[in-house]
Formats: sequence, C-alpha cells, structure tokens
Amino acid sequence: MPKFYLTTPIYYVNDVPHIGHAYTTILADVIKRYKQQRGYRVLFLTGTDEHGQKIEKSANKQGLTPKQLADSMVERFKQLWQTLNIEYDHFIRTTDEVHIKGVQKIFSKVKEKGDIYLGEYAGHYCISCENFIPESIEETADGKRTCPDCGRPTDNRVKEKCYFFRLSAYGDRLLKFYEENPEFVTPRSRMNEVVSFVKMGLRDLSVTRSTVKWGVPVPGDPQQTIYVWFDALSNYITAIDYLNEGKRFTTYWPADLHIMAKDILKYHAVYWPAFLMAAGLPLPKKELIHGWWLKDEKKISKSSGNVLDPHILLKHFNPDAIRYFLMREASIGADGNFSHEGFINRVNTDLTNDWANLVSRTTGMIEKYFANSFNQPAVYTYKEEEIRGRFGTLEKTALDCFDQYQFNRGLEAIFEYINYLNRYIVEAQPWNLAKEEANQPRLAGVLKTLTRAILSVNALLAPILTDTAAKVRTIFNAPGQDLGWHDLPEVFSILPGMQLFPRVDSKVFFTEVPQEDAAQQAGAAAPQGDAAQQAGAAADAAFSLPTIPDAANVIEIEDFKKVQMVVARVLEAEKVEKADKLLKLKIDTGDGTRTLVAGIALFYKPEDLVGRKIIIVKNLKPAKLRGILSEGMILAASDANNRPYVPILPDDTPVGAILK
Repeated sequence: MPKFYLTTPIYYVNDVPHIGHAYTTILADVIKRYKQQRGYRVLFLTGTDEHGQKIEKSANKQGLTPKQLADSMVERFKQLWQTLNIEYDHFIRTTDEVHIKGVQKIFSKVKEKGDIYLGEYAGHYCISCENFIPESIEETADGKRTCPDCGRPTDNRVKEKCYFFRLSAYGDRLLKFYEENPEFVTPRSRMNEVVSFVKMGLRDLSVTRSTVKWGVPVPGDPQQTIYVWFDALSNYITAIDYLNEGKRFTTYWPADLHIMAKDILKYHAVYWPAFLMAAGLPLPKKELIHGWWLKDEKKISKSSGNVLDPHILLKHFNPDAIRYFLMREASIGADGNFSHEGFINRVNTDLTNDWANLVSRTTGMIEKYFANSFNQPAVYTYKEEEIRGRFGTLEKTALDCFDQYQFNRGLEAIFEYINYLNRYIVEAQPWNLAKEEANQPRLAGVLKTLTRAILSVNALLAPILTDTAAKVRTIFNAPGQDLGWHDLPEVFSILPGMQLFPRVDSKVFFTEVPQEDAAQQAGAAAPQGDAAQQAGAAADAAFSLPTIPDAANVIEIEDFKKVQMVVARVLEAEKVEKADKLLKLKIDTGDGTRTLVAGIALFYKPEDLVGRKIIIVKNLKPAKLRGILSEGMILAASDANNRPYVPILPDDTPVGAILK
C-alpha cells in the first residue's frame, strides 16, 4: 500500500480559527479521505505555531503566560476541527518537547556544516509577520518601512546579534531543483513567482533573535532564540520523529503534499527547501497553493476585522454544508469570495433541491410502492443502461479532477449527473407506472437503478459530505464506500428515508445572525481578551434583511393577478446561433405549444431541460430576440452572481396548472 503524507501549515495561536483556516484544513481532510479511497496509507498532519514576539505581547496584555494563551487557543482549533469532521492523524505543537529537540537537532546539523553563522542585524522588523524587512524597501520620511507581506508600516528598528542562514549559497541549487521539478509548486503561476524571486538574488537570512525569549533556545547559546520560520517549518519533520530518525520518519518523509495559502509561499518554496538541502534531507514532492477567502473583496483576517467565525454557520447548517460550499466555490490558485447569501443559495440549491431531493424522492417511492423491499427481478430498458454508462464517464471526469485537487470542477460534474437523474425520474414517471400491477417489474427497474446510481454518486461525494454519505449508506443498507458502479443484487431492502439537508430560510437566518453576533460582541461566546472574535461578530452583524419593503416596490393584489404564471413542459431545446447565453425552447402549456427564448445557456444544456416542467409567464408581450419571437418568459431564481436556478416542480404537477 503506497504512503501519502500531507500537511497543512501550522496555525498561529494569536489568530482565532476562521473560514480561511477551515478551508485549508477541510481541503487537506478531503484529500486524505480521497487518497484513502484510492488505496493509500495516509498521514495527515496539522497543528499550531506557538512561539514568537506576537504571542509574548498578546499574552502579556491578557495577563497570561504565552503557554496559557497557546493552550486556550489550541483547544479552540481542535474543537472546531472535530466539529467539521476533520480526521487529522497528528496535531503538532511547537511547544511539544519532541518538536523543540527536533528543531535544535536540524539547527545544529546546519550550523556544523557551516551554513549558519553568527552576525549582526540592523534594520526594521515586522512583528505581525515575524519577519525582518529587507533593506531594499525604502524608508518613508518619518523613518518607517512598509512590510512587503502584510503592508503594515513599522518603526520597530532593531539592532542585535543573531545567527544567519547562508541562503545566498543556495540560489543556483534551488533553480536547478525547480527546473527538474516543474510541478513542485501548483498552480504553475505560483511556481513562476518563486523562480522569479530566486532569480532576483537571495540574501542570507536571520534565523535567530536575541531580544525574544519565547521560542526554541539555540543549542550552546541560550541567549539566542531560534527564529519563528526556522522553528515553524521544521514541524513537518519533527512531527514524524526526525529527532530519532525512526520508522515513521523513514516511512513518510519526504512529504507528498504541503498545502498552504499564497501569502506563505516564499517561506515554503524557497526557505524550507534550502534548509532541507543544508541538512541533507530530501525535499517535499509538491506544494499546493490556494488563494485567500475574501469578504467584500478583502482578505479575511484578524487584522482586517472581518473574521468569519464558522461557529455561526454551524448553528444553522450541518458541517457537510460548510465542507461542500468551500470545496465547490473555490478553485485552487484563485481567491474565493464568501457571502452569506451565496452560501445559503448554494446549499439550498445543490444539497437540498438536487441531492437530498433525489434521495428523498427515491426512498419515498420505494417505501410507497414496495414497502422498502425488493423481492423479485426487475425489467430494464436501454435507459437504465445509459444511466450506468453515463456514470462511468462521470466517474472518470470527477476522479481526474480530484487527482489534480480541482474539487470544484469534479463537484460540478457530479451535480450535472445528479440533475440528469432527477430528469430521469420525470421522464420515467414512476407514479404512472405504479397505477398498473403489470408495470411493477418495470417500476422496480427504475427505482433499483436510481438506488444504484445514488450509491455510486454517494461514494464520490463521501470525502466531502462525510456525515451525509454515512446516512445515505445507512438508508440503503450499503456499508461500503468503494468507488465504481454499486451493482446491488436484485433482492434487497432499504430503511426508511431521513431528512439530509433541511432548507434554510434566508429571512430566518439573517434575522437571527445579528442577534447571535451581538451576543458574541458583548463577550457571551468569547474568552476573555478575544477581541478578534468580537470584531468578526461585528462584521457579520452587518448582514441583515429589511423587514419593511420600499414603498416604491409595493404592489396591490390586483397588480399581481394580472400576471399569468403556468406550468409548462419543455418539448424541445436548442442553442441560439451566435448567442452564447440564449436557448430556444418549444414548450407545451396545456392548451397548445409556443416558443420562448431564455438567457440560461451558460448554466443549462438543452438536454438538461427537455422533458422538464418549468414555470412561465404566459401573458408577457411577445418580443423578438435574435430574430426569434419569444412568447413568454421562464421563471428562475438568481444568486448574487446572476446564476439562474430553474425550480424543480413536484412530479405530479399537471401541465397548464396556474400559479396563484
């Protein structure tokens, strides 16, 4: 069984766990579960970075020791990871004795080689980033320098003796490594940034401080403390027994995947490989660099005061909803923008309307028509074979995406197949088959095929929807989560269905969230001194809905009655030439057929709509679009990005039914 060792960064304990931390850690957990499905023996490491000047200062302000502050924050991270169903294998703390001794070991090894030497540093230091400001950064008129990483001005000029790492000696070796391993950093754009940075020339790097005591003492020189990045980066080897170089270390190192956000790329892709080269250790195989999560186009961070606390979402949604949204919305390398509205729309549409509804409809019909048990062989047609064949194509597409860590693209393909299954129900019309006893074998074929398809899709979703996947397996009495088509026998039974994703009413959510946040703002849910939690709560409180509509938008009931909305069935659908956004639909309105043009082609394929029941405005004045007379308008919801969502109607809704 091949091994796979993956890591998250270790999170600084001066920062409360927020959506950004959750995304990185959920991504790692999803990769772990997926790799296990593919037959790997996985070791998943996460943890906390607890040393440095920021921690010293923050602890002093709160009347705590640095270790007391770290202990309280570590518990918050661990509790959140447990709630989000994150199954890490080891949680490393930089205050662990095995880590401290391991850091001292690699420091001594590099020093003995001659690549660490004693010198003196004079210049500016950014406490926030725990980083010395390069001399190339110009001073402002008032003697300050701006940190290139966080953008904060600093007047913290220091002069002290410290040890330097001879980074300048490793430029050519690093460039040669990048050339021989072009996939070392993913995506490629980030690899290009790293190469450009190294080609500009590397300067020797300060790796200790004499004025900071909260950290790892330098062996043989206790007046010096090992600098936070040399300390923190070493966790990837100290956690797997680098100290003794035992079986765990020899088995799992080098790491197969380091996962991190783009702001710490330089440390991981330049400094860390150079440290390892100096120590004579193999380099990691790949570094996966994701973007930031933004709120109102600003990076989510404690310093910005816009921290999004996952606990607020967890009061209204189960953990799978958060896991799904973060995996579905963000593409590796790009920034993701978080909004409560977008989150609710995504969950209600994909998970409630599409996935949970598919499972609910199927289990409901099995219970209604077969008392939850199939006892006879079924009759199948080419349509059921098509469902199986299309799953094979879907699975290959999804797994190819997952192998490249493009989970958003894989999930997009999976939910296209789920929508295809929902359309299959409409086309097969099992409620009509159930009217004749002679159709029972054919009805069984439809529902058995749906069951097999659901279980097959469920295995693909299992690394993301951990709790929900387990519930689906329980309902269908199918404990395994192996990939591939789940070819159940002809005789099997299921358990009663259960609610998987209750619909969340956005009005209720936005009414309650400000009250909850206000309580946190007053300190009801935050430990003493945790101003960041309160700041994040205040930022979330800005989301609210007006309770009284604008008078200009109020209409009378008589106005509403003028709009004729009816149920129609799509008979034909095709794209409009030279119009990327338009579909031409031929529809049955119950009293005849007509044509309409809908601007939904970017999100719905023609085959997605044929046979589907939709809602149209029947008495809208006809208009020509691209030379086609459109006799009506399709109704659809839309999110903040104007993505349309065509409602799914109950199966037995008659064509021509009037909406009132």
